[in-house]
Amino acid sequence: MCCFCYWVIKKFSNLLSGEVAGVVGSLVVRGIASILDVEALEAGRGEMRDVIKVDEHSEGLLAAFLGPANNLLEDQSQVESGPLSSLESGPHGTFFGIYDGHGGPETSRYINDHLFQHLKRFTSEQQSMSVDVMRKAYQATEEGFLSVVTKQWPMKPQIAAVGSCCLAGVICSGTLYIANVGDSRAVLGRVMKATGEVRAIQLSSEHNVAIESVRQEMHSLHPDDSRIVVLKHNVWRVKGLIQVSRSIGDVYLKKAEFNRAPLYTKFRLREPFKRPILSSEPSISVHELQPHDQFLILASDGLWEHLTNQEAVDIVQNHPRSGSARRLVKTALQEAAKKREMRYSDLKKIERGVRRHFHDDITVIVLFLDSNLVRRASSTRGPTLSVRGTGVHIPSKTLAPCSTPMDT
Repeated sequence: MCCFCYWVIKKFSNLLSGEVAGVVGSLVVRGIASILDVEALEAGRGEMRDVIKVDEHSEGLLAAFLGPANNLLEDQSQVESGPLSSLESGPHGTFFGIYDGHGGPETSRYINDHLFQHLKRFTSEQQSMSVDVMRKAYQATEEGFLSVVTKQWPMKPQIAAVGSCCLAGVICSGTLYIANVGDSRAVLGRVMKATGEVRAIQLSSEHNVAIESVRQEMHSLHPDDSRIVVLKHNVWRVKGLIQVSRSIGDVYLKKAEFNRAPLYTKFRLREPFKRPILSSEPSISVHELQPHDQFLILASDGLWEHLTNQEAVDIVQNHPRSGSARRLVKTALQEAAKKREMRYSDLKKIERGVRRHFHDDITVIVLFLDSNLVRRASSTRGPTLSVRGTGVHIPSKTLAPCSTPMDT
């Protein structure tokens, strides 16, 4: 995959920027572009692929943008709008996720391929969307990846040290479910009635041992291990190895049988462990969407290293909707350059891999909300929409290709 991937989705009558589901109608998919840097798209040098259009009359939008720093892009993201179960009478809604991989792309890709399918299976079994469905979908995804590691271990032992943060959400019948393992973050932009300002409200809980309460949790879970969390090179890490306390994958810190040779020595612990060190249990929150809820920002930790919640909300609120996610990424990269006392233009010239020393991979999804459409969307029926970091998947005969230029 090239250095940056970017896509924008515009809505129509029953789908406003991905927050409601089930109908494509005058949905406009304004392209997937692979480009060398953020300015290439602005300058019109990006290559357009799979540009699809149905109707020009649209208002809302969803924008996603990936800004890699590593040689191999380890982040994945997706939006699935339509049925949330395999039953014809089941609920409809919108699922979205950001999967911030580490150690390699295998886990984040696996999540991208399986998490939503597990969610649909459990929704079908329970005939409704619920917190329990989200929890079971995470558990099944974790167990599925463990099976992959078990099968590949003899030929590819390093896969045991590959993992991913996993931030996912579902909007169904006006209710927003947010589930998270790791340190990605979901932030809501809400208009305050008294002042009219748009306030940032964090919806997700994070599991990074840089947070004191997370360190305390790790100590309480492992009272016999005084070095469960270690300050290494001025960064708090679990066993001196990893910053997050919860993830999908990272089997080498969950199953002792995978923490041995031929796994690289740097990942192997000196003493065997009897209980999992990391957890895959998601923190899940439920929110009833209100008419004054304007938009959602979901992003990997690479964005939040450089922008506060309120700064991100202000950027989205104070600029045109088109290009919102790309604008957030660019602002974060500008801040990363400023912290290193260098120009943004010079930062862009640094090769991937080397750039990892300046900023992390950044993945952002921005979802604009329409409360009226959100609440009646669960009963809406129509063609489904699937958008992922690797492409747009549209049912045949739903949309026709065209050469519409991308908004910049």
